[in-house]
Amino acid sequence: EVQLVESGGGLVQAGGSLRLSCAASGFSFDDYAIGWFRQAPGKEREGVSCISNMIGSTYYADSVKGRFTISSDNVKNTVYLQMNSLKPEDTAVYYCAASSFGPPYGLDSFDYNYWGQGTQVTVSS
Repeated sequence: EVQLVESGGGLVQAGGSLRLSCAASGFSFDDYAIGWFRQAPGKEREGVSCISNMIGSTYYADSVKGRFTISSDNVKNTVYLQMNSLKPEDTAVYYCAASSFGPPYGLDSFDYNYWGQGTQVTVSS
C-alpha cells in the first residue's frame, strides 16, 4: 500500500525557512515521481515542485524558483522541500503526492494518483 506522510509545517515569520518532509512507503522512488502541492483557503490547489529519480529531473513553479529546493533521500524514502525566504503568500496546506503514470512529469495534480494528508505552513508578515 502506497502511503505518504508529510511533516515539518508550522508558523514562521516572513523571510524565514522551513523544511517539509514526505515519508513514503509501499513503492520505489525509482518508479514514481514525487510532487509538492499547496492549497490556500479559497484558492485552487497549486503545483509547487516535483522530482523524478527515474529521469533525474526536478521542476519548480515560477512562484518558488530560487527560494524552494526539492530533494530526495532514497535510503530513507523521503522527499524534502526546503523553503527559504518565505512570504505570506506561501501560506497554505502543503501536500506531497506520488505519480506512477510515468514521464513526462509536471505540476498538474491530475498526474498524481497518491496523496498525503497535508501539513499547514503559515507565514506571518
